[in-house]
Amino acid sequence: MVFSERTQDGFNEQIGREIEAFYTYLSMSEYFDALGLEGFSTWFENQSAEEWMHTMKFRAYIQDRGGRVRYREIRAPESEFSSVLDVFEKTLEHEQSVSQSIADLYALAVEEKDFASQAFLNWFVTEQVEEEKVVRDIIDWLKRIGDSQEGLYLLDKQVGTGATAGSGSAPAGA
Repeated sequence: MVFSERTQDGFNEQIGREIEAFYTYLSMSEYFDALGLEGFSTWFENQSAEEWMHTMKFRAYIQDRGGRVRYREIRAPESEFSSVLDVFEKTLEHEQSVSQSIADLYALAVEEKDFASQAFLNWFVTEQVEEEKVVRDIIDWLKRIGDSQEGLYLLDKQVGTGATAGSGSAPAGA
């Protein structure tokens, strides 16, 4: 089964998107660190590491298929935000964009009758559903909390422990 040039190009573009996500989430982690919100900072640092892992998965897949990885220029990420909610709303937009790019890659693999790439991408399709849900749940909690500094503090602690806001349990006192 041939790994087409079109599919290879699409996968290389996805590597660039994953690296941008790594860089963006690392910047968001730094933003929260500067605000003293360690939980959110840790969450974004973990998200950044996950994006790097995605990069390496795509890289290995291209190599396994006999293709060549080609990197593109990465733009500097945003580093200032208007609020915690703003950061998570931008995160959701970003995750939705990644979901669309994965869907586009999948459609290309279907068009090319590249069953191996379809199988590879299945994991990412499922992963993106989970990523969007977690971020939407955090946004919902941030909206419920509003201007409550206590609520923000408690959500920050919960998110930092790895218990996402979407785990079904509200932060104590929220």
